[in-house]
Amino acid sequence: MRLSKSFVKTLRDAPKDETATNGALLIRAGYIHKEMAGVYDYLPLGLRVLERIKGIIREELNKIGCEEVLMTSLQNPEPWEKTGRFSDQEVDIWFKTELASGGVLGLAPTHEEPITTLMKSYISSYKDLPLYVYQFQTKFRNELRAKSGILRGREFLMKDLYSFHSSEEDLNRFYHEVEIAYGRIFDRLGIGEDTFETFASGGIFSKYSHEFQTILPVGEDTIYYNNDKSIVLNKEVFNQEVLDDLGVPNEKFEETTAAEVGNIFKLKFKYSEPIGLKFIDEDNQQKTVYMGCYGIGVSRLMGVIAEKYSDSKGLVWPEMVAPFKYYLIGIGDTGLAEAEKFYDGREDTVLFDDRDRRPGEKFADSELIGIPFRIVISDKTLATNEAEITDRRTGESWRVGIKELFEKF
Repeated sequence: MRLSKSFVKTLRDAPKDETATNGALLIRAGYIHKEMAGVYDYLPLGLRVLERIKGIIREELNKIGCEEVLMTSLQNPEPWEKTGRFSDQEVDIWFKTELASGGVLGLAPTHEEPITTLMKSYISSYKDLPLYVYQFQTKFRNELRAKSGILRGREFLMKDLYSFHSSEEDLNRFYHEVEIAYGRIFDRLGIGEDTFETFASGGIFSKYSHEFQTILPVGEDTIYYNNDKSIVLNKEVFNQEVLDDLGVPNEKFEETTAAEVGNIFKLKFKYSEPIGLKFIDEDNQQKTVYMGCYGIGVSRLMGVIAEKYSDSKGLVWPEMVAPFKYYLIGIGDTGLAEAEKFYDGREDTVLFDDRDRRPGEKFADSELIGIPFRIVISDKTLATNEAEITDRRTGESWRVGIKELFEKF
């Protein structure tokens, strides 16, 4: 990617109506463009970050046997009516549209009903189970207040995984596998130390569900944690009865704000029963399929990472999710020519600032955009056959020989 050829421009100031740090920095640095409240375009840099996040999630889910699909956004009301969730009184965040030929369709806020309906064509016997299916898909939710940049939007990218089982024991087994996989995902994304599996309400299906909450000053949730953070609870279940149930009535808990980045839920028969997803067991008896669902907010994760990894100068991406590893600057005729040579063949890891701009402006943009390492090749550094490298995270700079640069970077 050459900045001289890109339509994306950095901005001195974010839009006045964008108050969240993640939204303001991502707009200024050219990662996203705001269409309206809660609705954002992802520009080339932003799309690369999303794809890197998706890549990490995909790798970890594939390791535990999950298969990827892509379902439709437009929703047939029929399966939703079977569960009662097409009603605006039951689910008040629907976006709905009328067909020219008559009838109403919805834009999917989630996919439990359609995936359960789909599986009626593929599950009939215990031999077809277990089955784990996930997707990366745009969801639509008519939030009353879309705020906090891309932390809460009306249109957003989500990873939703659904599992299908012949027994509750097998559901519990896979549920635990997903817990472990989520831990690996958040570790690889650079937020593992501040992300905690959190007890939340299980509704009518189970005593508890689990959320994955990242401690964040601008988070919309309130959580409570004990001294070693081995027990973390959402505010909705933080009471003496629950503490007694968990066996920790005498521990001291601290309160903080957090952003939910994932959740896992044992649905059991919530959707399979009304939709009629059955299987024939080993004794030739018809039984209802057990289900679980497991979500991760992909675009929300990008916002959380931007909030956590930024400073007064701009973004500071962890290397695993950064759109590029190196921000390359050539200064002076000879420096620019040598930078061109370095860029050639390294297009996937190097963002090349080859614009006709002052060095100071390029340095400022490198800090705003937040690529992990800046490489400067200038007439001055070439006087000693060197290039200068700066670590965006620490600000530390050092010199390397040009030959070493070409061979090892």
